[in-house]
Amino acid sequence: MLALIAPLSALLGGVGLLLLGSGLFGTLLAVRGELEGFSAQTIGLISSGYFLGFFVGTLFAPALIRRIGHIRAFAFCAAGTAALTLAHALFVDPFAWLVLRIGVGALLVVLYTVIESWLNASSPSERRAQVFSAYMLVNLGALALGQQFLRIGDAGDFVLFAVVSMLISLAVMPVAWTRLTPPPVLAVPRIGVRALYRAAPSAVVGTLASGLALGAFWGLGPLFAADIGLDHAGVASFMGWTIVGGAALQFPLGRLSDSRDRRVVLAAIGGLTALAAVLALLSGQLGATALYASMFVFGGLAFAVYPLSVAHLIDRLSTDQVLAGSSTLLLVHGVGSAVGPSLAGLAMTRSGEPGALLVYAGVVFGAMALFVGWRRRVREGITEHDANFLPMLRTTPTALELMPAAQDAAAEPAASDMPQAPEASDAPDAAGAPGR
Repeated sequence: MLALIAPLSALLGGVGLLLLGSGLFGTLLAVRGELEGFSAQTIGLISSGYFLGFFVGTLFAPALIRRIGHIRAFAFCAAGTAALTLAHALFVDPFAWLVLRIGVGALLVVLYTVIESWLNASSPSERRAQVFSAYMLVNLGALALGQQFLRIGDAGDFVLFAVVSMLISLAVMPVAWTRLTPPPVLAVPRIGVRALYRAAPSAVVGTLASGLALGAFWGLGPLFAADIGLDHAGVASFMGWTIVGGAALQFPLGRLSDSRDRRVVLAAIGGLTALAAVLALLSGQLGATALYASMFVFGGLAFAVYPLSVAHLIDRLSTDQVLAGSSTLLLVHGVGSAVGPSLAGLAMTRSGEPGALLVYAGVVFGAMALFVGWRRRVREGITEHDANFLPMLRTTPTALELMPAAQDAAAEPAASDMPQAPEASDAPDAAGAPGR
């Protein structure tokens, strides 16, 4: 494993530094916004701007990288991101932050695309799953560690904004240092959302729910923690334990889904996540330790919904459709992530209670559980899984090419651009067992 990862250490180091900065930055903005008197609805809207920018960035990232190359595109966008993060401290205004946050999201997606396309091209096909797992481990580890920088300064000062800018600037160094040959950037095809829903409605709804709830959590979770009385160290622990839970429970939950109907597991996780959100809300009255423990469970369950949805989708598509379908599913997640913070922020502002964030998350995951359970009752039956679960986060379409299933798809001749009739209607397969 070390022999495989060592040549890629520069790229993994670059993305680690990048996520240390961006992970800290999202939490920092929520805490600073609360100190400035911004309403939860305003902070939610600003968080939505980030995901909007992220979506816009996916449209021009491949063209920019093809035009000026991987390293120069990375340096170009890192410089812009570092400057925009500092601008947040200079222009403390909701509208200015919204515009700046859109810009940060658009630039960051280029940075992630550079790293992920390079990792994809530099990974041996037979070891691609290990590289993908290492990349996800770096993602979650850096996000969790980035929260702890809140302990070194005051969100009301300039220092933490400078730390974010420094981390993002330093990410250029290992990427520029590597001697790996930059790869070409290929366009990722898509299947329409309507066709994808016909093929795997539970996957689409699960992905949308994940975006709606976790997009709100990333933007407003720090605000919730601050509003219930946690100091900066407490906010860091609150976010960190949630992320650590997501890293710890994804794999066992995924393995469980590999041996059962994924819809049953997905519905159960949705219901348990809704329950965990309620318990987290109640445990806040019992002290910080109880709150962190409940958020560990909440994160472990909630972070598993998106990769489970991806695995369920792969079960339902032919191999030549996997990459296109997964890319469209990522688009659905992005839409949910862009809308979720605004909805949750509105709920928090109208109710006047920070706990409305967890109530919102519980409602979203509870509704998902009911829908997936209903689909399971309508179309009962279990067929063999065509894919194994892989722990993952929402990322760019380029990272999907690292998935072994996507690589298998690339080796197969394309059969069609749409799911075939049995998948499109959840009709029984040739053996008489209904599809999922």
